Amino acid sequence: MTTHPFDLSKVDSSWHDCLQRALAQVDPHYLQQLTESENWLPGPAKLFSAFTLPLEQVNYVLFGESPYPRRESANGYAFWDAAVQDLWSPTGLSKKVNRATSLRNLIKMLLVAEGELDKKHLGQEEIAKINKQRLVQTNQEFFGNLLRHGFLLMNATPVLHQSRPPHHDARAWKPFVRELIDCLIQKNPDVTFVLFGRIANSLNDFLNLYPVTKLEAEHPYNHSFIVNQTVQDFFKPLHLLHRD
Repeated sequence: MTTHPFDLSKVDSSWHDCLQRALAQVDPHYLQQLTESENWLPGPAKLFSAFTLPLEQVNYVLFGESPYPRRESANGYAFWDAAVQDLWSPTGLSKKVNRATSLRNLIKMLLVAEGELDKKHLGQEEIAKINKQRLVQTNQEFFGNLLRHGFLLMNATPVLHQSRPPHHDARAWKPFVRELIDCLIQKNPDVTFVLFGRIANSLNDFLNLYPVTKLEAEHPYNHSFIVNQTVQDFFKPLHLLHRD
């Protein structure tokens, strides 16, 4: 029997068992509070957007920290800023990408990994010189590539309240995340976990109980992320900036 107040009809059916198990670990009073308030992101309609990717297609779980603090940006997918459309401009990266620090550094890291950009020269002027005809043009195309490669884009804390400390929600969702990881590994033991940032890396305490492959790195809002060689080596073969 369903013991939570969320509608999972838009979630791929392959996730229903795992999500039911995971939600059963969360305080039902806390979950009920979410349905009675609109002061949190990404909101009930988008909370489980990432799980429209069928479980059997998941090759990687990319953990971010928490939703974007802007309603127009938070869409239920980690790192996907829904307010950003065009990636490029005549002067380099588009204005909206430049303002989205994590996305900007993620794109720059991929350009360096592809050999399109020198890690010592990361400015707009150098990006403007790149021939982008064979590259994805929009943020939707870019994240579409991530989904096609089997990335489950999940935040370690799926909910962000705008009126309470982040650790409150992080603590509430920790049992959910652990149960979901356990269920996913049982069904798909070859999945690789990609952990970006302090909160995501804290999941290591639990992931170390399983013989899984992991990539751990700083959060992309750190400039050092762009030149992290381990991160570059991991993403280079995927060619995520290339158009199909």
